[in-house]
Amino acid sequence: MNDIIIKTEEEIEIMRQAGARAAEVLRIVCDAVVPGITTKELDDLALGVMDSIGVKSAFLNYMGYPAQTCISINDTIIHGIPDGRKVKDGDVVSVDVGVWYNGFVGDNAKTVAVNVTDPKVLALLENTEKALMAGIKAAKPGNHVGDVSRAVEKVAIDNNLSVVREFVGHGCGRSMHEEPQVPNYRTRTKGALLREGMVFCIEPMFNLGTRRIRMMPDGWTVVTSDGKFSAHFEHMIAITKNGAEILTPR
Repeated sequence: MNDIIIKTEEEIEIMRQAGARAAEVLRIVCDAVVPGITTKELDDLALGVMDSIGVKSAFLNYMGYPAQTCISINDTIIHGIPDGRKVKDGDVVSVDVGVWYNGFVGDNAKTVAVNVTDPKVLALLENTEKALMAGIKAAKPGNHVGDVSRAVEKVAIDNNLSVVREFVGHGCGRSMHEEPQVPNYRTRTKGALLREGMVFCIEPMFNLGTRRIRMMPDGWTVVTSDGKFSAHFEHMIAITKNGAEILTPR
């Protein structure tokens, strides 16, 4: 807990700007998710937007990651590497965008449905985003990280969805991953006390089937072990005296 970096108001203002830019890239890329487009074309679009608004990808070359964004389709949970795969009707496409701006990170993600008609899949997306907002509502001074985790997990339990445990939310600032870790499930401890000036990402990853995962040979792509669909939503927030401020507004 002592490793948590409390941001000054000046630093949070820069992170507002970083977050707004990350959200703009995410919006434009998600709007372009249509049948026939490849994930590489979406990644190239993200690069063009980043260049036009004066930011750099926070993902490119991070621990060797080879692309500007992460684009994950259907049973891919996170870290899908853009390539020649074409988006099709019935797909769900998770887009994760992180940028650097003036030395600080902005990070957010969203899953979009491409002409999906299956009500179970649509409910997966709706409830994963609902869980994100429940976690944000619980993120206020005096609460603990565990309160956020409990709020997120409750939505999954209430809707018979499974929660990915191997990947969690995280603090961010001058580094993309800082303390605290923010699980999407209850743990045995309350976790860090939430204080004004903390900045972190809440990012539920829910599956239609098992919570079990499988790592693909590329060392990045994470898929559900049963091949069922997954959804991923993320906001970067700051803790203020009035509660959570979303730094990556849609």
